[in-house]
Amino acid sequence: ELMTGYTMLRNGGVGNGGQPWVLRWSSRIRLTWLSFTLFVILVFFPLIAHYYLTTIDDADDAGKRIFGPRTGNELCEVKHVQDLCRIRESVSEELLQLEAKRQELNSEIAKLNLKIEACKKSIENAKQDLLQLKNVISQTEHSYKELMAQNQPKLSLPIRLLPDKDDATFPLPKSNRNCRLHNCFDYSRCPLTSGFPVYVYNSDDFPFGSSLDPLIKQAFEATVRTNVYVTENANIACVYIILVGEMQEPVMPKPTELEQQLHSLPYWRTDGHNHLIINLSRKSETQNFIYNISTGRAMIAQSTFYDAQYRPGFDIVVSPLVHAMSEPNFLEIPPQVPVKRKYLFSFQGEKIESLRSSLQEVRSFEEEIEGNAPADYDDRIITTLKAVQDSKLDFVLVEFTCKNQPKASLPTEWALCGERDDRLELLKLSTFALIITPGDTHLVISAGCTMRLFEALEVGAIPVVLGEQVQLPYNDVIRWNEAALIIPKPRITEVHFLLRSISDNDLLAMRRQGRFLWETYFSTSDNVFSTVLAIIRTRIQIPAAPIREEPAVEIPHRSGKAAGTDPNMADNGDLDLGPVETEPPYASPKYLRNFTLTAMDIYRNWNSAPGPFHLFPYTPFDPVLPSEAKFLGSGTGFRPIGGGAGGSGKEFQAALGGNVPREQFTVVMLTYEREEVLMNSLERLNGLPYLNKVVVVWNSPKLPSEDLLWPDIGVPIMVVRTEKNSLNNRFLPWDEIETEAILSIDDDAHLRHDEIMFGFRVWREARDRIVGFPGRYHAWDIPHQSWLYNSNYSCELSMVLTGAAFFHKYYAYLYSYVMPQAIRDMVDEYINCEDIAMNFLVSHLTRKPPIKVTSRWTFRCPGCPQALSHDDSHFHERHKCINFFVKVYGYMPLLYTQFRVDSVLFKTRLPHDKTKCFKFI
Repeated sequence: ELMTGYTMLRNGGVGNGGQPWVLRWSSRIRLTWLSFTLFVILVFFPLIAHYYLTTIDDADDAGKRIFGPRTGNELCEVKHVQDLCRIRESVSEELLQLEAKRQELNSEIAKLNLKIEACKKSIENAKQDLLQLKNVISQTEHSYKELMAQNQPKLSLPIRLLPDKDDATFPLPKSNRNCRLHNCFDYSRCPLTSGFPVYVYNSDDFPFGSSLDPLIKQAFEATVRTNVYVTENANIACVYIILVGEMQEPVMPKPTELEQQLHSLPYWRTDGHNHLIINLSRKSETQNFIYNISTGRAMIAQSTFYDAQYRPGFDIVVSPLVHAMSEPNFLEIPPQVPVKRKYLFSFQGEKIESLRSSLQEVRSFEEEIEGNAPADYDDRIITTLKAVQDSKLDFVLVEFTCKNQPKASLPTEWALCGERDDRLELLKLSTFALIITPGDTHLVISAGCTMRLFEALEVGAIPVVLGEQVQLPYNDVIRWNEAALIIPKPRITEVHFLLRSISDNDLLAMRRQGRFLWETYFSTSDNVFSTVLAIIRTRIQIPAAPIREEPAVEIPHRSGKAAGTDPNMADNGDLDLGPVETEPPYASPKYLRNFTLTAMDIYRNWNSAPGPFHLFPYTPFDPVLPSEAKFLGSGTGFRPIGGGAGGSGKEFQAALGGNVPREQFTVVMLTYEREEVLMNSLERLNGLPYLNKVVVVWNSPKLPSEDLLWPDIGVPIMVVRTEKNSLNNRFLPWDEIETEAILSIDDDAHLRHDEIMFGFRVWREARDRIVGFPGRYHAWDIPHQSWLYNSNYSCELSMVLTGAAFFHKYYAYLYSYVMPQAIRDMVDEYINCEDIAMNFLVSHLTRKPPIKVTSRWTFRCPGCPQALSHDDSHFHERHKCINFFVKVYGYMPLLYTQFRVDSVLFKTRLPHDKTKCFKFI
């Protein structure tokens, strides 16, 4: 029924008596009550409970709190809370232990990583050591094969024989005029390995010493003190030298007295063998007072000889000693160009006594044509030369009478006119200088002729000697036909035509050769004395003493700072520049021609050497057999081991190849109190192939900082202390430089390794040239008629700066010991121009321009401190230097070139198995 009512109620109240509205109303009341009850329970009850609880917690008695917060201890009093606390403490302790263990393990891992790195380095070092051993074994095998092929075991020097003080006498030749080395010289006193010791008597110990010219004696003594061959031990001497002239006329001893004094010399040994009597002349009127003296087997060196007195190959004709105690003034020497001067030729002289007056018979011109030539051609010479002067075809100046009283002279000799300065002014205006030999054919040379020759060579007038019978100074070792014209007197009528036919190039070549001979053998007392000794030493075939090297005083320094690798320096891609030299430094082969040079190349060394080769026999351009070469058979030459494979790909990269396949170079770096810049530059050299060592020239009087740590770049670094601050120190031949190749580099130069290696390879193809990077040139300033130094960018150059350049150590010797001192003095004065001086020197010697490699025009590192070249006066000083150097050399030796060497594959990336070579354009 309920269901039925309920159903009816839902159906609209139909049924059971018709009361649907009552049911609907009661149903709505129930739902409303139910909703209200639920609302009160859910909302008001929590609010009331919250209020009740908060009211209880605010009671004064804290101990009666029921729901307030409690302390930790109170919570721990609860059993399960205490367990949780214990668990928390245990976990915290375990976490601390795990953290400590983790840190310990990390420390052990770091140590193991260090050990791994150390093991890797040890492995690399072991590999390097193994490679070194392989290289050493290979080189040893090659050396052994070479020695076996040559079959020339090394011999020790022979034991030197020391003769007794009283040598056994041997019979004199039939005549003193027949004296030659083979019968008048004792070779037993001069072994090949003796070093050519020379003993010089002190002239003041003998009576004739007071008669000597004071200037000549003083100059001679000063020269003797500095000569390398002079010894104070007379018992081991090879040659004994005594100075007997020039003597002063009023106090000159009699010939018999001088002869007795000579024969009483302590080591004369009855006949004077191995003695040299020197009679130097400072004036043209020097007399031949030794002519009437018996000199036995002693050699004579003087400027005047008669044919009955002169013994070819035994006696020596010397030049006059004009500059006794002074150096030549290069500023007063005229330039060698222009080639042709105002006068074609000139001559001034007067004949005091004619030979024709003493002739019993005067021959006619027809008799001379028939072959009966007269003894004196002077009359015809006078007539011909006057005719040339009167023809006015060329400007010539000939004077056969002196305006003032002429100098005294020997009979039939042409006396000099006027003072020396007046004669030099005339010769400066003359292309040729005539030298008429004495009419007396028995007089082979006179002091007047040698004085005329000296003055002509000094100012660049080409000597024309009339008389082929003359014996010019040092004629047995000097080819005078390269610097003078020697014409027989019968050709006097052809002299004018002959002089006009010589080209300008030949004139300049003869003038340059004459200047070389004068500077090397005539100009100073040192040159004269050294030349005399060199002639004797060359005749008896004793090699010259090696030129001294500059001793390097090392500055102690600490090394050990590991050098890093500059990415700009080592960014070579797959281009292998060559092996880094991990072996001990390999020095260039020593010069091996000390003995053969004296016997084979006499004339070449005396006549075309760029300097006094009697003091310095070393020449780098001779073909020296390297240690890596082996003979293929007798007389077939040699082929370098490791060469001949074409040099392609890896073979080219792994070795230098060429005729000297094993070679290194030395870096010479000049610095002055720029430690940070220097250290950076040294670090950039780390890993550079073929580097032998680095020589740092410390140019400051202040030593490097004691706490300065120098980089370890794998090769020795030698820090050299200098005596003074001089840019010339850059080119000193330090004894620590053991390679022929020198890379001169500034401390702020910034070069890549591939650029350096390319320059080294190019230099090996042109060892006599300067090969470098920054080029410069000289230019003629027309308005001011002077030379200028130019550093602008140009396709033409004439100089390569030595702040980044390769050159041969040979030029370091010449720059420091042979080049005129006036040039080095100017470099010190301006603290500038040393690179220009080196370019002048090399171009003067080789007559070739330098070689520029790559397109680099500057090499300064970015951010480096300012250098001397940034000073405003820098270029003005270089202008002055160029003009002064031109005056010293007498001409402009620099040569222009448009040639530059670049590599087509300079930075090209190619596979290792492909051909990869440097190509020059």
